[in-house]
Amino acid sequence: MPVRIPERKQFEIRYNGKTLHLGRKTAIMGILNITPDSFSDGGLYLRPSFAVKKAEQLLKEGADIIDIGGESTRPGSFPISQTSEANRVVPVIRRIREDLGHDFFISIDTYKADVARQALENGADIVNSLSGFELDRKITVVVKDFRCPVIMYHIKGVPRTMQSNPYYKDVVKDVMTYFRAQINVAKSEGVYENQLLIDPGIGFGKSTRDNLRLLRKLDLFSSLGRPLVVGVSRKRHLGSVLKSALQLKALPSESDRLEAALAETSMAVYNGANIIRTHDVLQTKKFTAVIDNLLQIRG
Repeated sequence: MPVRIPERKQFEIRYNGKTLHLGRKTAIMGILNITPDSFSDGGLYLRPSFAVKKAEQLLKEGADIIDIGGESTRPGSFPISQTSEANRVVPVIRRIREDLGHDFFISIDTYKADVARQALENGADIVNSLSGFELDRKITVVVKDFRCPVIMYHIKGVPRTMQSNPYYKDVVKDVMTYFRAQINVAKSEGVYENQLLIDPGIGFGKSTRDNLRLLRKLDLFSSLGRPLVVGVSRKRHLGSVLKSALQLKALPSESDRLEAALAETSMAVYNGANIIRTHDVLQTKKFTAVIDNLLQIRG
């Protein structure tokens, strides 16, 4: 029996005179954390000049979107104030636009409405919102006002406690139900459906098995009719899988999880992911380029 090659849905993300075509080619979102305490790269890019150099590197490696975040959402992390978060990210966004131009997309990774508004006013194009609209309902007002794309990514609970024995009766059905509700919230607040993107939130309030099930069944989320974003880069559950499979005494470090992340990336892209969020842009770009070509072969 021949292997089923799934049809890839075509989408366009438009904002500020830019268009990102999704479908035939997987788009890459490069991570740029302006934080002192992110699990992988905390403290490296707090100075705007360092952040600009990193953004330039990510673009040269093939990033289509630079995802800038000012608050760590690693397991066990505590929230910071809107003022502190804005003071981290807004100068960086402004400086990146001044030095590198406007020909690429910038997303702001925040669930706070005021931070999102300031970021958009200073050059961001996309809001990448943890919990969608649940942690700060006023995000809907910002997205409506700017008519910008918004990525809704799922979390169970809040970062500080999300990994304290998360439980789902059926993780796929539960997350699907969540997104249906979030789409209805957005539409009721005047946000157009074509502004919405969906991210199942791998690692955000989920067990290792939950994460694997979501990736295995990701194609079911295509029924929601919106582009799919997936981020598995350097996540802890990859270390858990490797530790068990290779009978290691300790979890592999974040830098030793690349091959595992690419394995999950292959499953995500095969099952319909349009955008992959990653720390490792060059390696992921090369990897998805081959997958994209394989998925275009028919017969």
